[in-house]
Amino acid sequence: MKDIIKNWKGIALCFLLAVPAWLLGKQFEIIGGAVIAILLGMVITLFWKEKGVFEGGIKFTSKKILQWAVILLGFGLNLGVVYQTGMQSLPIIICTIATSLIIAFVLHKVMHIPGNISTLIGCGSSICGGSAVAATASVIDADDEEVAQAISVIFFFNVLAAILFPPLGTVLGFSTTSGEAFGIFAGTAINDTSSVTAAASTWDSMWGLGSATLDKAVTVKLTRTLAIIPITLVLAFIRTRKSGKEGKKVNMKSIFPFFILYFIGASLITTVAVSVGAPASLFAPFKTLSKFFIVMAMVAIGLNTDIVKLVKSGGKPIIMGASCWIGITIVSLVLQSVMGIW
Repeated sequence: MKDIIKNWKGIALCFLLAVPAWLLGKQFEIIGGAVIAILLGMVITLFWKEKGVFEGGIKFTSKKILQWAVILLGFGLNLGVVYQTGMQSLPIIICTIATSLIIAFVLHKVMHIPGNISTLIGCGSSICGGSAVAATASVIDADDEEVAQAISVIFFFNVLAAILFPPLGTVLGFSTTSGEAFGIFAGTAINDTSSVTAAASTWDSMWGLGSATLDKAVTVKLTRTLAIIPITLVLAFIRTRKSGKEGKKVNMKSIFPFFILYFIGASLITTVAVSVGAPASLFAPFKTLSKFFIVMAMVAIGLNTDIVKLVKSGGKPIIMGASCWIGITIVSLVLQSVMGIW
C-alpha cells in the first residue's frame, strides 16, 4: 500500500490511458487492448521523454501490476474442467511448447539474439502470449523494451493465425460437423486468447456449429496456461544458479516467482468453489480485472519503450517469432494426424 501511495501519479496516468485502450480493444478484438496500449504508450513517449514525478508509478505498473494480472488470471482456471477435457490435447501441448522453446534456444545461439528476448518469444509463442510474457519477464528481470518487442512479435503472428487458420482448416479437411479437430488445432497452435477466440468463432460461424469449436479451443488454451507454472520455476532456478556461479549474492526473495504460488492458489479457490456448487460466473470479474491490469501494464511498458530503437532491432526477433509459429503449427497438425483427430 505504501508503494501505491508513493507512486500514485504514475499509476493513475497508466489507468487513465488504459481505459481508451481497453475500450478500443473491445471494438477491435483481433488486435486487443494490450497491443493498442503498448502502441499508445510508445507514441506518447516519442514526444514526452522525461517522465518526472510519473516515472516511479509507471515502473510500478509495468512490474507489480503485471504480476497481479497473472495472479488474477488463476481465477479463470477450473482445474477440474481442464483435467476432464484437456487431457486429450496434453501430448500436443507438451510437444508444441517443447518445439517453440527448442527453436528459440537454437536461434538464440545461431543468430545471437539476446537471451531475454529469446526467452520471452519462446515462452510467449508456446504458452499463452501476453500472459506468459508477463510471468516470464518478472522472473528473468526483462526490461520494458524487451517485453514490448516480444509482445509486438507475438501479436503479429497471432493476427496472421486468426485470419489464416480458418481457411487453412478447410483446405486441410478438418471436420465441418464437429468443432473438435479445429478447436484443438486453434487451442494448441495459437497462443493469445483473443486470437484463439477469433479463429474458433470464425470456424463455428462458417459451419454453423454454435459454440462447439470455441468451447474446445478455450479449454485447450486454459490447459496450456498451466505451463506457466513449471516454466517460471525452471527459469527462476536457472537464474539463481547462474547468479551463484558468477559469485553474485543470490536473493531468493527477489528471484523466486512467488506470484505463481498465488496464481496456483487462485486456481485452487476457483476449482474448489465450483466443485461445491458455486457458479463459474462468480469469478468472471477477476478475469476481467486481470485483462485490464495487463492493458495498464502494457501502457506503462509502452511509455518506457523507444519505438525507433524497437523497429531498428526488430528483424531477428521477427524471424524467431515466425520460426516458433511455423514450428508449433506443423507439430500440432502432425500430432493430430497421428492421433487420428483429423
